[in-house]
This record gives sequence, C-alpha cells and structure tokens, in this order.
Amino acid sequence: MLNKSIQILKKMQYQTGLFAASRMNAKTGYNLAWIRDNVYAAIGLEAAQKYKDVRKTFRALLGILLKHEYKIDWAIKEKPKHAYQYIHARYNPITMEEIWENWGNKQNDAIGALLFKVGDLGEKGIKIIRNENDLRVIQKLVNYLESVEYWHDKDNGMWEENEEVHASSIGACVAGLRKISKIVYVKKNLIEKGQIALNKLLPRESITKEADLALLSLIYPYNIVNAKQRNKILKNVETRLLREKGVIRYIGDQYYFRNGEAQWTMGLPWLAIICKQLKNPAKYAFYMRKTMAAMNGKGELPELYYANSNEHNENTPLAWSQALFVAGLKHDN
Repeated sequence: MLNKSIQILKKMQYQTGLFAASRMNAKTGYNLAWIRDNVYAAIGLEAAQKYKDVRKTFRALLGILLKHEYKIDWAIKEKPKHAYQYIHARYNPITMEEIWENWGNKQNDAIGALLFKVGDLGEKGIKIIRNENDLRVIQKLVNYLESVEYWHDKDNGMWEENEEVHASSIGACVAGLRKISKIVYVKKNLIEKGQIALNKLLPRESITKEADLALLSLIYPYNIVNAKQRNKILKNVETRLLREKGVIRYIGDQYYFRNGEAQWTMGLPWLAIICKQLKNPAKYAFYMRKTMAAMNGKGELPELYYANSNEHNENTPLAWSQALFVAGLKHDN
C-alpha cells in the first residue's frame, strides 16, 4: 500500500519537479501547481526518503520565485493594496508562469509554508539552497512578509476564500520565519508580532470560523502551539468537523456542498500523524483505517466526498491527501 501510494503521488509530479494538485489531465484546473500543495506533496516524498525528488520540488518553487522576483521587489517597496500585487498561489507547472485568474491570491500561509520547509529540510541535512540567487530570494520572502504585515493582514487563507485574518496563515508565517532565521536575517520583532497576534486569535481560525481543518497545520507540520491550544484545536476538529469519509473544512463550507459540507480526505491522515506524534497508537490506527476506507477502488484518495455519501468529486487523486497518507505510514515521531 505504501509503494502504491508513492507511485500514485509520483504520477502527479511533472518533469520540472512541480506537482499538479491532482491528475495532470484534470479539467478542473487541478493540473496546475500551487505553492502550498507542492510543500505538502513534498512531505510525502520526504517521508518516503525520496530526497532527490524533494530537492527538485523545492528548487522548482524557488525557481518560480526567482522568475517573478521583480514582483516581490515591488511588494517590498510598497505594501500591496490589491490581490494581484501579492505573490500568486498558482503557476503553470511547465512554464512556471503565474496564473493571472483571480483566485483568492492573497495566501500568506503558502510563503510561510515554503520558508518553513526550506529551513526544516536544511536542519535535517537535505540542502535546498543552491546558490546566492536562492539565498537572495529567500531573504526577500522574509522582507515581503514584513511588508504585507502578515500578523494582521487579511488574506484568503488556506482555503482561498474570504479575506480575513487567519490563524493558520499567521502561524505558517511565524513557523517559517523561525526556521529560516538560521539561514537568513529575520528581525526578532517580526516573529514576536506574529506570535502575539496568533495567541490572541487562537483557538479560533478567524472572526467568522472557530473550528477549522486548517488549524491542524499549527500542530503538524509547524508544531507552534502549546498543549492547551493544541488540545482545543483537536477537540474542535474531532467533535465538530470529523465525518465518515473525511473532515469538513469548517461548518457552513459551500465548496462542493450537496445537502451538507464536503468531507475532505486529507483530514484523516493529518489526524493520524498528529495522534502518532502524541503517542496515541489506538487513535493513530483508527484514523489510518478511516483513511484507507476513504480510498476509491484504485487506491486513490480523492479531494473530497459529498456529504453523507460514497461519491467523490472529480479531483482524484489529490496530491496533498496522498502525501499525508504516505507520511502517516512512514512518520517516525
């Protein structure tokens, strides 16, 4: 099952190293590459010890940013006022061109996620940074987060929806800045501002959302919440959002809504990894069994199942889900 899942994941990786969000021939736009999805997809490769492929993915992401470095420079020079001025979330995985369509492009968490994993992999001896160009653009990402004032910036968040201050976005940036501070210069108060804002907002995700699947990222992979915050986030997700075939993103989610909120499969291995970290083998096994029960006949984890249903949407497999399942099987912590 592990080898099959790795094969499924690898089929979504282009020659450039970038991952499609789903199949390369998906008609929904999921043939494109998201910064955040690539970070999570690479977590699966890392767990499977495919370090050459991991490096290829992250160096391709840095290549995207170098290609659009002029845009980062403008955003540093003057705080962006419009969504198009932000670093975009989606790119053509072959040409690395920005997708200009309006898509909730203010996604600070994607930049935080990238910084976090570049720093994290470096600590583990998996070198991502090749040269001065990479180092320069990483430093500019830090300056960019300062310019957008990430600690109170209303972004579109992990789900690319309403512009709000999102705890998962602030947390990603705090975690990213902490990790990357061992490689490039980060002002101390740049992290402190984020930590203060995060503590004020938690355990909520935003003004409009209390329980939210995105908050799991603060536990894994970022590990930047204290025990009390972690337990509250987990309780909210397990008691309010957990369903038979997945985890709903938040109460009232309208994406693929059909007589109820859609059930996202990624939530199940995500919870499994966290339970394994918390040394709860029974719950870990429970969530891994649920993950396997959510696979379709091909062993794929789709993006989501419709509410109270065994029918999944067309975005299958989802790289993010498949990668977290691999990480769930291989995770040592």
